[in-house]
Amino acid sequence: MREHDLPARERRGRGKSRFDDDEPHFLKHGRPAEPALTEPDDEPDPEDPWSSWDGAVHGPEPHPEWLVTELAARDTELGVLKTGKEADVHLVRRAVPETGRSCLLAAKRYRDAQHRLFHRDAGYLEGRRVRRSRENRAMAGRTAFGRQMIAGQWAAAEFSALARLWEIGAESGRIAVPYPVQLLGTELMLEFVGDADEGQAAPRLAQLRPEPAELRDLWEQMVDALVVLARAGYAHGDLSPYNLLVHRGRLVMIDLPQVVDVVANPQGPEFLARDVRVVGAWFAARGLPALAVDPAELTGLLLQEAGIR
Repeated sequence: MREHDLPARERRGRGKSRFDDDEPHFLKHGRPAEPALTEPDDEPDPEDPWSSWDGAVHGPEPHPEWLVTELAARDTELGVLKTGKEADVHLVRRAVPETGRSCLLAAKRYRDAQHRLFHRDAGYLEGRRVRRSRENRAMAGRTAFGRQMIAGQWAAAEFSALARLWEIGAESGRIAVPYPVQLLGTELMLEFVGDADEGQAAPRLAQLRPEPAELRDLWEQMVDALVVLARAGYAHGDLSPYNLLVHRGRLVMIDLPQVVDVVANPQGPEFLARDVRVVGAWFAARGLPALAVDPAELTGLLLQEAGIR
């Protein structure tokens, strides 16, 4: 199977500041609404080998050429890629029988609040609301239905953020995220980032020991990505070297269920500042000069880009 590439980085003119350009037109559009939350029983059936594409919310169009969208396709579970605090990620091959057409996907399946290891969700959920008061009350009371609604809200928030950031990255090259293939209930299907032939996921940034030149390049990519997030009104909310992949020299941001609206969420600036401190500390510990890593200066820049300072 042919491995697909992430968007190439945008080339910048010599001597031109990266952040003093006029606002790109793709950041001037209004933020798309998050997909509607689905009822708890609207979930993929693990016993059904057919592709779940038909009943799901789909990612941005045009769909990538590598993506299998045929209704005759079948989904085959290949194992667990990783376990996390709020979800497990499974490797799935979607293939059309007798055609040779297939793709690898990462299926991220969220647990409800009772089975998650991450329980400090109140701060992240500030600024997020659903329209029906019954659902708001259920989530506030952590009823069984409310816990399922919260899990669906995590999945919908990540799908919405990835869709917008993928479109920005495809046009600008300044941020890379996995393509969000589909959303069905609390399952989010994503582009598999790594060696598709071997089924080997790209390494996390935390696993690497980059040489000085590569370290500097990765930091520049990190700053670019943070600026794009801020201009879009987002903070990652839980950014660390463990949710950044490096694929073919490209920094790829993953795990955005707790993405924070830095304007609507009163704690937004704090989440943004923490993201900067955590990744800045990792790069500084790996030898990036202190002058290049100034968390206070970068945080101030990002708050300006977000329009809240």
